[in-house]
Amino acid sequence: MATITSLGVGSGLNLESLVSDLMKIERLPLANLQKQVSSFNTKISAMGTLASKLSSLQTAAKNLKPDALQSALDKFGTFKGSVGNESVASVTVGEGARSGSYSLEVSQLAQGQKSRLDASNFTGGGPIAFSFGDASKDFSVTPSGAGLSAVANAINQADKGVTATIVNGADGQQLILTGAEGEENAFTVGGAGVTGSVTAVQTAQDAKLKIDGINVTSSSNTISDAVTGVSLQLKATNVGSATTMTVEASYSDKLSKGLESFVKAFNDVIGTVKSLGAFDAEAKTAGALNGNRILRETESTLRNLVFGQSDLKDQNGESMMLSKLGITFQKDGTLSIDSDKMAEAIKKDPSLVANFSAEIGGRFNTGLDKLAGTGGTVQSAQDSLRASVRGLEKRQEAMETRLVAVEARYRKQFSALDTLISSMNSTSNYLAQQLSSLNAQNK
Repeated sequence: MATITSLGVGSGLNLESLVSDLMKIERLPLANLQKQVSSFNTKISAMGTLASKLSSLQTAAKNLKPDALQSALDKFGTFKGSVGNESVASVTVGEGARSGSYSLEVSQLAQGQKSRLDASNFTGGGPIAFSFGDASKDFSVTPSGAGLSAVANAINQADKGVTATIVNGADGQQLILTGAEGEENAFTVGGAGVTGSVTAVQTAQDAKLKIDGINVTSSSNTISDAVTGVSLQLKATNVGSATTMTVEASYSDKLSKGLESFVKAFNDVIGTVKSLGAFDAEAKTAGALNGNRILRETESTLRNLVFGQSDLKDQNGESMMLSKLGITFQKDGTLSIDSDKMAEAIKKDPSLVANFSAEIGGRFNTGLDKLAGTGGTVQSAQDSLRASVRGLEKRQEAMETRLVAVEARYRKQFSALDTLISSMNSTSNYLAQQLSSLNAQNK
């Protein structure tokens, strides 16, 4: 008897469709598992979004804290320097500066040595040597040709702290040699390639000044080591007419920006919490974490951190709170800022506001670490969901294997049925033919 290779061919029944329908029913539990996996993965992703927003808030909180060796006030200070008589000097303020006012009197500017030579000073046949007080600076050059241009090129190409410039005067070409500022850079010119005496145009000298009556000497007109964090650029002398150098601190800009960034990050978290936990009654759609305890814990933690008790007191002896800086809690859970009130609080007592901001930063950093840090609530919930997903995926694999066996069994059973019906149909046809033949003989 022939073997049936396609279900239903022998019997004429739609057995392939029947197997397909039966397998759809068999696969319903697998589809349910897949929906659970998809749901858990959505929750994991949603918690990742929440964790990212909480991390940004923690970063903003950390930015309110000073470094280990820094006071809160120093962290938020922006310093600006000025000189009463701007023709005498200019000032640049950098790291480490402190507020203060200083008397400044400049008696001498630093300058470099200048010497003049002409063509008669050079033999054109040997090296030109430059000697300094510090022998390590000494150098020599040998011009590649005759004439002042060759001498100037050799000196400038050596790039050893002396520059050469040619001046075309009424008496012919002159070579001007210029050294760096300061007495330590004074030099002499000699060697086999030089003859005659060198004319001094300008002697090398240090800058001399007094800051609050204290004598200061510098080889340069740029002085950065006299007052901590302050760099002076001397321009002119003012003997007998001392001017004032002032360094002023401003705290408003950094403090307000730091607090504004913190409030924005806080509100971003609240917005994310509301979005993930939302429910649209009309559309009957819910956020990925609707009803999840993580959202309730996040809101509760943030609220407690906002209203936490402060160790600092204001001028009235009352505990500090964010509302005293113009930061208030809204009905929707977000924070709002009254910029004018914040500016007034900073102006009134920048030290208190800086220390309170640092306290807030520390409080939130610690609280958020327990919520969103390594091993925190959010991560633990994600780990639990991932473990559930792994378990469901293993069940899916087992079910897929079982379904392959179930389908093979169905096909084997229906193939046997198809073969049986085909055989019965053949027997029926044979009997019908025989009966028809007997009837014809009897007639």
